[in-house]
Amino acid sequence: MDFNKAINIVYNDSSFSVETFKYLKEKLNELGYYVCDVFDYTAELVICIGGDGSFLRALHQYSFPDIPILGINTGHLGFLAEINPEEIDSFIERYVKGDYFIHNINPVEAVICTRNDCINSFGLNEIVIKGDKSRTIHLDISVDDQLIQRFSGDGILVSTSTGSTAYNYSIGGSIIDPRLNVLQVTPLAPINTNAYRSFTSSVVLPHDATIKVNPEYRFEDSIVIVSDGMEYRYSSITEISLKLSELNIKMLRLKDYEFWEKVIDKFL
Repeated sequence: MDFNKAINIVYNDSSFSVETFKYLKEKLNELGYYVCDVFDYTAELVICIGGDGSFLRALHQYSFPDIPILGINTGHLGFLAEINPEEIDSFIERYVKGDYFIHNINPVEAVICTRNDCINSFGLNEIVIKGDKSRTIHLDISVDDQLIQRFSGDGILVSTSTGSTAYNYSIGGSIIDPRLNVLQVTPLAPINTNAYRSFTSSVVLPHDATIKVNPEYRFEDSIVIVSDGMEYRYSSITEISLKLSELNIKMLRLKDYEFWEKVIDKFL
């Protein structure tokens, strides 16, 4: 068996995804590819069948593997997916011919420090910092050790260019062309009154910027961190440091992929 032709297929439990998996596996087997029964970190490709949520969960579940990944959309929006199920035959033909390219994406990385420990968290799309139980949160925000904001509101969202079309877009953030490797900080329900002065629009920062967030506790010692939709609660956080990670997520794109065409198709 040629293990260089091993492919991982990850799929959710919807009947459409299961049927798509069976068809895809049969087609790949016919061409001599081995579809792994257990996730293989030495495989040449990961194919994720489902929606955007399934795609993100797969990345987190397998610790952002250093393998090209492709999405097949059997969900709703499917912005991260490269193809639809009816395009499988065409995709396989183009994949065999090498008619694709790899788009490297750096996720956003947060180092979350409490009084006792530091924990790393990653987000392909975004990392959100907000108060527990929907309380107003107060945050001192610095960029490259320069204090730029004493923020009050529901929280802040820090997104990659890839994530600019996700949660960030729904709260009024800007769509960023993925060829620009930047970070965007977008406020969640900012309070802007005589008592509190919070920025009300998103801020775009260069790829080498470091954002530091220091919480000011007023009600309870708990903050929620949301990485690509997955929530984690931490107590006694002293500082959260965010930057673009050195990790590379290898998104497989067909050579005729066009970001703005997809934006128009999905949003406009």
